[in-house]
Amino acid sequence: MSHIPAGPPPPGFPPSEGFPPTGGPALRPTWGLGIALTVLLCLVIATDALALGADLNMRAVLGSLATTTEQQAHRADTLYGVTAILQGTLVIPTAVVFIIWFHRSRKNAEHYTRDVCTLGSGWAIGSWFIPIGNLWLPFRVAKETWQSSAQSAPDGSWRKVSIMPVRAWWLLWVLTLVIGRIANKLYEKAELPDTIRVAVTVVALADLLDIAAAVLAILFVRKLSRMQQIPAAPYAVAPTGPAPYTSA
Repeated sequence: MSHIPAGPPPPGFPPSEGFPPTGGPALRPTWGLGIALTVLLCLVIATDALALGADLNMRAVLGSLATTTEQQAHRADTLYGVTAILQGTLVIPTAVVFIIWFHRSRKNAEHYTRDVCTLGSGWAIGSWFIPIGNLWLPFRVAKETWQSSAQSAPDGSWRKVSIMPVRAWWLLWVLTLVIGRIANKLYEKAELPDTIRVAVTVVALADLLDIAAAVLAILFVRKLSRMQQIPAAPYAVAPTGPAPYTSA
């Protein structure tokens, strides 16, 4: 894997500001979107933490029904429902901002190199909506965008960056989805207090995993946004002098 060589601009035509020698697009800022996304993910973590507390409270109530008052049971049920609503209200805005940021980051990857990303930039959006494929394709886009955005070493060679932050975030995200689906199915089928308690326990596990996945998502977003703040070398700034004269 290597960058397309950064050759000189055509004689008499200095590179335009912001455009790299790879022929890719100008670098578009993602830091503002990254900050907005970080705020939303922090809210996700906060609501997940509240939901986790409600899960554990509900689990405790279900485990001691003989000594639980009707008021305590009602309060536990209300808290459980309210936190679920809070979690649901954050899903769409967080997903929308993430996909906008993700697509722009993927477009920026072409600013640095044209020979790493094997999927078009449209896949940064479409890959999330493909059944089964959305368990792998977004990770592929994220990994290639991450690798493309690594700056070249001073000698022009490829600078390798660990993809562990991307891999860890994605594995935890997929695990959260799987556990969450299992928890929902268990909760839908549960009728007796013992089976409801088991379902709530799995829901609590899903909420805990979602907190961890959101933390790793923040690290991924902030790191990639920082990587893409620096324009591609060696033409980060266009020359200010007149174009060189070349004889016919």
